[in-house]
Amino acid sequence: MTAKTKNTGNGISWAILLASALLEAVWATALGLSNGFTQLMPTLVFAVTAVLSMIGLGIAVKRIPLGTAYAVWVGIGAALTVGWAMITGVESASPLKLLFIAGIVGCAAGLKALPADKPVAKTK
Repeated sequence: MTAKTKNTGNGISWAILLASALLEAVWATALGLSNGFTQLMPTLVFAVTAVLSMIGLGIAVKRIPLGTAYAVWVGIGAALTVGWAMITGVESASPLKLLFIAGIVGCAAGLKALPADKPVAKTK
């Protein structure tokens, strides 16, 4: 595999990871709306998006180290969830809350910006 092919595959993996983080925000929001799984539509949205989000995370970790992928997935998903809650009025917005959310997003972007780690040799 050439370096260009590897980088392209890695870019696709990052796109899948970010889409999965978006789905994480959707399922987390639907979970809150499901009222303990007593509301049918939010429960169905939760179930479908949770499965799709996990599948995407699983695909992404084929090329992105698990620790990095998981941190980005959780961080971006959490930031989107809180951001949506603030936009819809479920949570209040404040300068400090926005600063801390920006910190989460900045840390996720920092992990993406780091050079790729060389894989560790697997032992039998």
